[in-house]
Amino acid sequence: MRKRTAKKIPASHDILLWICGTVLWTLFTPVQTVAADFTLANQCPPGFALDDSNQCRLRSLYQLYDSLQDQGLGGLKTALPSHRDGFSPQQIDLGRLLFFDPVLSGDKNLSCANCHNPELGFADGLARSVGANGQQHARSAPSLWNSAFLKRFFWDARSNSLEDQALGPLFSEIEMANTPEQLLANLHQVETYPALFAEAFPEDENPLVVDNIVAALTAFQTSLISLNSPYDRYAHGDSSALSARQLEGLNVFRSFVARCSQCHTPPLFTNQQVAVIGTPEPEGLPRDIGAQATFNAKRLRGGFKVPTLRNIAQTAPYMHSGRFATLREATEFYTKGRGHAVPEGEELLLHWHISEPNLSETELDRLVDFMGALSDESFKPSTPRRVPSGLLNGRPNFSIVELSGE
Repeated sequence: MRKRTAKKIPASHDILLWICGTVLWTLFTPVQTVAADFTLANQCPPGFALDDSNQCRLRSLYQLYDSLQDQGLGGLKTALPSHRDGFSPQQIDLGRLLFFDPVLSGDKNLSCANCHNPELGFADGLARSVGANGQQHARSAPSLWNSAFLKRFFWDARSNSLEDQALGPLFSEIEMANTPEQLLANLHQVETYPALFAEAFPEDENPLVVDNIVAALTAFQTSLISLNSPYDRYAHGDSSALSARQLEGLNVFRSFVARCSQCHTPPLFTNQQVAVIGTPEPEGLPRDIGAQATFNAKRLRGGFKVPTLRNIAQTAPYMHSGRFATLREATEFYTKGRGHAVPEGEELLLHWHISEPNLSETELDRLVDFMGALSDESFKPSTPRRVPSGLLNGRPNFSIVELSGE
């Protein structure tokens, strides 16, 4: 395996060029025999720089800007919220292997990538995700891009840490259906994993424990950064980065008539709040009460966390239950009138931003054009051809022919 050395942190004016030029991770040798075949990376993922403590630190032009205040709603040169980083390259890389390894599930048939497929915007392309034994979940799988910036997780905002967010699916009967005891037993049975955990957590006397499993998954998830879209280049001063139609869509997006940016606030394109918008449920299903259960608050009945719009063009279908097949349908929902999809007799306290903007067909089209300019997968991590357990990789549509490659 090639040696990978740490890169120097560049001067601030060269940050964007340095990020764009960072080389993607080297693919791992797939043979599962001894631990040496799976030596973990000692270089940070793209967009990160290695500090003197062997910790990866995110580098972005947004770090050069002021706070979110006093820049105008949805202003361009606006700072991002605080974020999680500070994991070692080895911890991030171990998390990458675990993320794609079906050994984490109870029946060893599902990996995290089944519901968070990197080829589908780290979602799964399903209206409602499918877990253990083919059980259908009540909601869709949200994208994991830019999770490092989020403060609450899941559609109903019931989790306030990435670690807790990882634990939930691992031990949920309708998701990965594992138990802490079985998870540890399965990983200890794989010759490679004890050595890899020792490499990633060298100061721990007993490194292969549940806390370190979720720490590694968290480390990998914080590395999924998407900040170099056409919109970002425009925000940083490249006036040619957006097409005429995308720029027109940006103006609609930021207008007080459409009010998109008041909930999907740039540059993260979410205000991280819960909103009740009255999305229709799938036909025949009762109202999903959403955040009402999380906060024991009737006013939040049917409320869900405002999702980021970054890479939104890759994550159809849309809304918490995949109710809309296309981005155009989801956009049109907001202009059909306040509460138009709420069934008679259902009382929902709709968010005050939900109004009747009466946008034209052209304005809706331009909004879709603009949201397409929020796509950036340049730092998408490489998918390992094989994983330490030797099980088939959990990513959907991954053929045996592909897995037998390098």
